[in-house]
Amino acid sequence: MNDKEIISGIKSGNKTILKDLYLDNKNDFVGFAHKYSSDDILIEDIFQDAIIVFYEKAISGKIDSLKCSLKTYLFSIGKYMIFDKNRKSVKEVQSDDLQYVLDSQDYYLIDDLSTEEELSPYQEMLYEHFKKLGEKCRKVLQAFYYKGQTIEEIMIEEGYENKNVVKSQKSRCLKALKEMINKSHE
Repeated sequence: MNDKEIISGIKSGNKTILKDLYLDNKNDFVGFAHKYSSDDILIEDIFQDAIIVFYEKAISGKIDSLKCSLKTYLFSIGKYMIFDKNRKSVKEVQSDDLQYVLDSQDYYLIDDLSTEEELSPYQEMLYEHFKKLGEKCRKVLQAFYYKGQTIEEIMIEEGYENKNVVKSQKSRCLKALKEMINKSHE
């Protein structure tokens, strides 16, 4: 069955075609998705979500004149869902763990002994990489995540030219921290 027949069958309500599309592509997608995530449960959930998005687009007629294969289209839906999920989880990790590490780091600055609360191995690794950042990066990240300062407050306190410079600096610092973490996992 060619791609146009599959889309037509889905639009006509043929659930068998959708089931076959799912079964025919699941294993290939899992293999493909392992390039972007090692979480098998996440990959399976995302593939199911990608099938649903694909189904909705087929029903609505938005993919009637698709310029790539259905498999390519389906995989790209899944790939961007993984990217989105990774981006969201990185933000969650950055704000939660970085907040905890900065709290702990503040304690380290006050008293060079270990903290009363133990850091998880991940938080310890995050702290070690955080210490390797330049002073400007540490100040910006600490001001934003630990002190809870706004971009404008950081701009004034640290003497930045404008808010965009602070945003760019914060973004570069987070990227540098993330790259150090990723390199340590290779």
